[in-house]
Amino acid sequence: MSQIDSILGLPDLSIEQVKRGQIVEVWCKPKVRPACLYCQHDPVRIKSTHHRVLKHTRQGNQLMVLHLALPKYHCPNCNRYFRHPLRGIRPRLRATESYRLEVFEAHDGGISQRKLTVTHKIGSATVERWYQQQIKNRVAELSSRHCPRILGIDEHFFSRKKGFATTFVDLKNHKVFDVVLGRSEASLRRYLSHLTGRDRVKFVVMDLSETYRKIVQQYFPNAKIVADRFHVIRLVNQHFLQVWNQQDPVGRKNRGLLSLMRRHHWNLTPEQQQNLSQYLEKFPILQALYQAKQKLNSFLLLKKVTAKKAKKYIPEFLQLLDQFEESPAKIIAQTIRSWLEPIIRMWRFSKSNGITEGFHTKMEMISRRAFGFRNFQNYRLRVLALCGWNGVINRV
Repeated sequence: MSQIDSILGLPDLSIEQVKRGQIVEVWCKPKVRPACLYCQHDPVRIKSTHHRVLKHTRQGNQLMVLHLALPKYHCPNCNRYFRHPLRGIRPRLRATESYRLEVFEAHDGGISQRKLTVTHKIGSATVERWYQQQIKNRVAELSSRHCPRILGIDEHFFSRKKGFATTFVDLKNHKVFDVVLGRSEASLRRYLSHLTGRDRVKFVVMDLSETYRKIVQQYFPNAKIVADRFHVIRLVNQHFLQVWNQQDPVGRKNRGLLSLMRRHHWNLTPEQQQNLSQYLEKFPILQALYQAKQKLNSFLLLKKVTAKKAKKYIPEFLQLLDQFEESPAKIIAQTIRSWLEPIIRMWRFSKSNGITEGFHTKMEMISRRAFGFRNFQNYRLRVLALCGWNGVINRV
């Protein structure tokens, strides 16, 4: 490829003439005559020549237009006709793939359709159509993936009319695997029954949802459930605040005390610890529950614990749950005992659903940018395109 031919980025074409003005016009033609596409016979004869005008990637700030002389060939061996095949140029389109990709990346980067109509000389409907086509092509590539080994499952709100949707996240690679409308077993049954690679899932991280636990046990037979640390600690704090409201409804409404009660004791300053201890001395039952809660949270925050240490911690953990069962906060012990194995696995397993919650924030921003979605499939395509891959499309 000569230096002048390299500016096109199309290896099958050679430049014959370049005319510069407000628009860079380039006349080009194929470099070599190919063999027959059907029987591989060589040589073939040129039957006729078809002229195509295509928009190509901009050079500097100027639009480039290709005037392409495209031969039509006839094979004397098999008596068949065919057009010259070109990499990066699809049949019957008025723009090269490089140009379509340039428009897609610009619009995906935040440039409005109205601005692109001025800079790239195309209509806003064309920008939207090309954008949707590139997204569908990428999602089609992603649809052939197998289920990840470490899966995060959580729900998020989609719309008031259609309700909630379930998010499946590849926690190892930090990618959204899929988004499915609904959060019940009945609404997810069709999707999960046809999901390929369900047997290869080893761990599923989720909140303390009984519905999702039954779904995992039914559709992911080889997976072990790991409870999400944030949801477990939040549940403990919620039950503790309910007991506090029963013991002292007036103090429960104090926002300063509420802030102190919610924090871990090691995050309090000495002055704050003194103020909190003075308040708890007035309520001995509440004081004992607060101390037990802090000890329980210290167990729940354990990470990357070896199997030997975990066996040592389990008796102490169970003894602490026995104390909760004899207190007004016995519901905490009952809930943790029903999820004992998934909670114990948190000590050994470092992944959490914080990655999933981060994607939910990004999905909310996607929905805001589009001023809401009525069609869930359009929403799913947009989420997979922006959260399920690295943002780079392989050129044709």
